[in-house]
Amino acid sequence: MRPTSNRFLVGFFAGTLVAALAVFSAVGTGTFAASRYEDLSLFSQVLRLVRDSYVEDVDEADLIRGAVRGMLAELDPHSSYMDRSQHKEMKIDTKGEFHGLGIEISKRRDGFIEVVAPIEGTPAWHVGLRARDRIVAICPTVVPEEWTEPCRGTKGMELHEAVALMRGKKGTTITIRIFREGFSEPEPYTIRRDVVKVVSVDGRMVEDGYAYVRVRSFQERTAKDLASVLERLHEESEGGFQGMVLDLRNNPGGLLDQAVKVADLWVKEGLIVYTKGRVESQQQEFRAQPEGEGGYPMVVLVNAGSASASEIVAGALQDHHRALLLGGSTFGKGSVQTVYPLLDQSALRLTTALYYTPAGRSIQEVGIEPDIAVEQRRPAEEEPEARRNIREKDLEGHFTQEDASPDAEDESSDAAEPDDLLLTRAVEVLKSWTYFDALREAQATVSAEL
Repeated sequence: MRPTSNRFLVGFFAGTLVAALAVFSAVGTGTFAASRYEDLSLFSQVLRLVRDSYVEDVDEADLIRGAVRGMLAELDPHSSYMDRSQHKEMKIDTKGEFHGLGIEISKRRDGFIEVVAPIEGTPAWHVGLRARDRIVAICPTVVPEEWTEPCRGTKGMELHEAVALMRGKKGTTITIRIFREGFSEPEPYTIRRDVVKVVSVDGRMVEDGYAYVRVRSFQERTAKDLASVLERLHEESEGGFQGMVLDLRNNPGGLLDQAVKVADLWVKEGLIVYTKGRVESQQQEFRAQPEGEGGYPMVVLVNAGSASASEIVAGALQDHHRALLLGGSTFGKGSVQTVYPLLDQSALRLTTALYYTPAGRSIQEVGIEPDIAVEQRRPAEEEPEARRNIREKDLEGHFTQEDASPDAEDESSDAAEPDDLLLTRAVEVLKSWTYFDALREAQATVSAEL
């Protein structure tokens, strides 16, 4: 079955096992075929023993899916098996529109679910949810049959389970219990679900001639939304842009094709990114088209939360000397995932390639270093637990920089706040840029006169 066209920077039944055994036994009598047959025989034996001798009855399909999850977990942090609901959620996330509450959540180190931020104008925003609110329990509209109580605590709950419980049809309600600083005990918030449109791009003029654009993620509409935002800002700036700040901070990435299209707005020619994988279809080059935005100065804001597709854009603009990068080192995710739909509507999210910037750099594990290093640190109590200094190199089983070397042998054949230090610094850099341009022009004029 062909993979979906959406490449990320991301069924099985007992009969599958029987078919696989038949295929491997038919391959030949060589050592390779024999060893694979023995491995599958081992799996079959363990499956049979668990099914026949475990203390309780077990669902054989659940066992096989669990084995698939375990197999993919052995590969790298970004390869995974998605059941039907997880696959559905993934497709919803890339479209940027769903029925739900309108909150971004993360996993705290103490096991609870935390609100990263409510999306402005959504049901969660209207009822007063705040960043860093701790969701201690979820009381869904329809209580799952296996639950013995109407609510379930979130401590130890997986993020995908919490998301699935909170999403639902427009007009239905759900109650979540929130604890925040100043509360003596968790308080219930009953929220009516609505259509939530995640705006991946927004922008404004921070000063006359200086534009600010933030890209939150790379979804199906991101390139088109960015073009619309830029068109609006050009209309607001009659004299044209003297400079622009592109904010990619805390942008976790998304679709590869959207990253290429975004970078292509400012790169006029040459490579934007290229990928290398084991199979020929993963050896690809993505090149710029000549049309796009003008040559005004640019500063790109990045930090440890800038990952994957964000790093593709930042790396392309840096390598082409189209923009200065300001902030902190990026996350360091230099791999591409392809989603393969399976027969039962589940899917396989598999790392199929590594990507490289136009200059041939792999950012895997090491990230991208900014041209101007400026760290804007928040007090520890204000920073979500799950987001503190976590980068690709901290993930268990990640590819190392050595693995990703392009010369390695192939053995297989929120809008910025007013006190945003980085934005303030970026505008200062842009102004200095224009000052020095004016100074060079003046020097050239004086030299000609003298």
